[in-house]
Amino acid sequence: MINNYKLGTYVLRFFAYILLFILLLIVIVPIWLLIVNATRSTTEIQQGISLLPSTHMLENYSFLGGRGLDLPRGFMNSVFLAVASTFVSVYFGLLTAYGIVVYDFPGKKLFSNFIVILVMIPMQLSIFGFYQYMSKLGLTDNYAALIIPGIASAGSVFFGRQYLESMVVWDLIDAGRIDGASELSIFHTIMLPIAAPGAATMGIFAFVGSWNNFFTPFIMISSLEKYTLPMLIQTLRGDVYRTEYGAIYLGLAITVVPIILLYVFFSRYIVSGISMGAVKE
Repeated sequence: MINNYKLGTYVLRFFAYILLFILLLIVIVPIWLLIVNATRSTTEIQQGISLLPSTHMLENYSFLGGRGLDLPRGFMNSVFLAVASTFVSVYFGLLTAYGIVVYDFPGKKLFSNFIVILVMIPMQLSIFGFYQYMSKLGLTDNYAALIIPGIASAGSVFFGRQYLESMVVWDLIDAGRIDGASELSIFHTIMLPIAAPGAATMGIFAFVGSWNNFFTPFIMISSLEKYTLPMLIQTLRGDVYRTEYGAIYLGLAITVVPIILLYVFFSRYIVSGISMGAVKE
């Protein structure tokens, strides 16, 4: 019986590894082909699939620069917008979540349920009202219209609340109040250090979401010099670029590589943040 149990365990583990390997290939192969095609010429791409890089990356980049696409500026625009949006979203999201978890007030449960509803509503449904509101404030073609709404990020508040509910140390909060610390001081000096893994996880998700966001900036931003990197890559769909597949793949690869590097260096924060936030005492 014991041998049969061990054998069955090994078989299940073997098939689990096979399934995970297949899923890994499904995720990795398209990204690798994207990077490889960024180094190939249009003729090579039309000849078929290749898993080995070529030597035409500089030519593709020169083609992009020769068409008036300021990729370094677009990259810096994306970095500025993603960093600013991430900071605003994480800080105010945790601050709001802290208020929901720590304090009791009338309508607390209703407010929490309302946040869950907001998380499920896509931005596309409210874009017309959002654009009209920003227009009345004079914030069209302005990064402020993309950064300031992060203060009320429902997704950040929802994740922060779920995380803080399992991490709040009431004794430390009471000790801070006894010592005469203000509520904001307690949040900054006690709760933020404790919630650092969760804040890092929220920051990574917020950064990736802002970096990949094309829809909202495309609606709000009209000046070419303010275009983000995904917006610049969108211009490659014009007729003049239609046959330059190598340049198109290079532009797409430039937008993907920072996200890959971000995950490589900070993946442990994602795992620890989600796992710690999922455990409740």
